[in-house]
Amino acid sequence: MRGFGDLEAVLMDRLWERDVDATTVRELFDELVTERDIAYTTVMSTMDNLHRKGWLARKREGRAYRYWPTVTREEYSARLMHEALGVGGRSDLVLHYFVDRISDDEFAGLRAALRRVAARRTEAS
Repeated sequence: MRGFGDLEAVLMDRLWERDVDATTVRELFDELVTERDIAYTTVMSTMDNLHRKGWLARKREGRAYRYWPTVTREEYSARLMHEALGVGGRSDLVLHYFVDRISDDEFAGLRAALRRVAARRTEAS
């Protein structure tokens, strides 16, 4: 897995930030065209690519599709982190350097997450 391309990232950010269940290409295009020079077909092709890659689900509504993300922003970020851990050399050192650079609040959040995962694993065994 690799990260999103520039336009893919913009579209996914918009979709993750929306308060609606699903969005059409037209709705996203109408937002983006006020900020950048972009063609409707470019937005449509990019959303179709994200669908083919499994990042978006869609449902036909009339002549258009309504799209929604298949994962949350946090799930996507976790996948990127997991991939980086796998390709970054010795995972113990990668984790060491990562933890050494996070803030105290992030460290507290990491500790809490580790406790939750450990408790869940203990319950499962």
